[in-house]
Amino acid sequence: MSSSSALARILIKGGKVVNDDCTQEADVYIENGVVQQVGRELMIPGGAKVIDASRKLVMPGGIDTSVHLQETFMNASTADDYYSGTKAALAGGTTMVIGHVLPEKNESLLEAYESCRSMADPKACCDYALHVGVTWWGPKVQAEMEKLVREHGVNSFQLFMAYKDMFMLRDGELFQALQHCKDIGAVARVHAENGELVAEGAKEALDLGINGPEGIEISRPEELESEATHRAITIANRVHCPIYLVNVSSMSAGDVVATAKMQGKVVHGETTLAHAVLNGLQYYHQDWAHAAAYVTVPPLRLDPNTPNFLMSLLGNDTLNVVSSDHRPFTINQKAMGKDDFTKIPHGVPGIQDRMSVLWERGVVGGKLDENQFVAVTSSNAAKIYNLYPRKGRIVPGADADIVVWDPEGSKTISVESQVQGGDTNLYDGLRCHGVPIVTISRGRLVYENGVFTCAEGSGKFYPLRTFPDFLYKKMVQREKCQALKPVEREPYTGEVVEGVVSGKRDFGCSDLDTPTRPCTRHGGVRDLHESSFSLSGAQIDDSLPKRSSARILAPPGGRSSGIW
Repeated sequence: MSSSSALARILIKGGKVVNDDCTQEADVYIENGVVQQVGRELMIPGGAKVIDASRKLVMPGGIDTSVHLQETFMNASTADDYYSGTKAALAGGTTMVIGHVLPEKNESLLEAYESCRSMADPKACCDYALHVGVTWWGPKVQAEMEKLVREHGVNSFQLFMAYKDMFMLRDGELFQALQHCKDIGAVARVHAENGELVAEGAKEALDLGINGPEGIEISRPEELESEATHRAITIANRVHCPIYLVNVSSMSAGDVVATAKMQGKVVHGETTLAHAVLNGLQYYHQDWAHAAAYVTVPPLRLDPNTPNFLMSLLGNDTLNVVSSDHRPFTINQKAMGKDDFTKIPHGVPGIQDRMSVLWERGVVGGKLDENQFVAVTSSNAAKIYNLYPRKGRIVPGADADIVVWDPEGSKTISVESQVQGGDTNLYDGLRCHGVPIVTISRGRLVYENGVFTCAEGSGKFYPLRTFPDFLYKKMVQREKCQALKPVEREPYTGEVVEGVVSGKRDFGCSDLDTPTRPCTRHGGVRDLHESSFSLSGAQIDDSLPKRSSARILAPPGGRSSGIW
């Protein structure tokens, strides 16, 4: 693509402009990478490239809020780098992605961020931003989070309640991390699963000889997700921090989010395309490679009603965003766990098919209308990450990130023809009605009818601002109203009894020095709870004199007065 085309004038004519709150028939004029005019009978300068959008929808480009590109995870490197991954995103109608930086334990967050930037900047084809994982906790992490926010354009941090001994934060650490996110105005993304019980469940499954992909579903039941979701919301509410729950995968966790929202808590939720469309029966497939291709966390759920339920939550705004959580691995890489499901790298592809599959199952399926589709694929993400209305909306002054969508067009997804990396596609063979035919990124025509005109490295890092109003406006006001204050009262002027200052009172066993057996607190000869009864016949208290018998006049529970 020539450099002059970066400043090309483009007129999208005859389409229906779809935003998250309204649809209107209008033309869109783009110049210098920005939407200049939206309306009918526009007065524009000559020389503009005209795109005929008759009977088409003109929508904000998608924002994929969770992608893993050029990342090493569980001893495997993802099959997409920032070039192939963002190119696949553009082919699917997505014009911005937010990737992940996941430092190793005790690794500097800043160094991990700089390393990721050095890989992404020369390769990205569309705008991108970064979440940084808080994979351990300490004063250094706290200081680096603040520096990333103030100097490096990061406004979101991913916190893990799962991945014990790898990424997991304990409750106290999570409390402090959420408190710090609130202080610096960052978006706190929380992966909610009970990491302790997940580890125990995996150990139990392996002990039972369950080592195939079905173990991922058996060891991570949905109750572990719903419990952790409730716990995360409770902790965030205690520190007055807005919380953004990622990878919501089950009906029970969705119910927890819905209840919290009804109670007025500032909670937002993101599910993934795979969780909103597929179910966990795939883990029990006879072909190991087929079953392993679906391994992700939280796992896809066995209940076949789950995808329909999650799609309904997207339709009523209980869940706000659909991401691809794109982390593609080849079957050979997944085979590292052929004898132990805990070693199968977690991740599924989806960056290219996110919008088409969601349109097919959500809009064509009657769960979402076209405006809600724009909301969950673009506008809500733009609001949450403080991009709105520069992105996520087609209005004068917004970035020209636009997709021309053909609601009547169709395509059959095929692993052979996909642009994204990897040798599997969870939606292979699915016929989708609703496809992108033109993608425009920052005013550049980068994809048209299957032809790419994007250059490697043409995308830019997009710095994100802190304290997004969509999350913090309500919370800041609420904190003012609900600030804790001491009760104003007259000082106490009565007598004060002096405490005991000498002598050590015996309060029984100390909590700090608990004996191996509890103290006997009754006067009986033997405490049956600590009995050393032996089947050999001889007992430990045989040398003690036997207690004389006593006649019981009123047995426990009172005398019986029945006819028997």
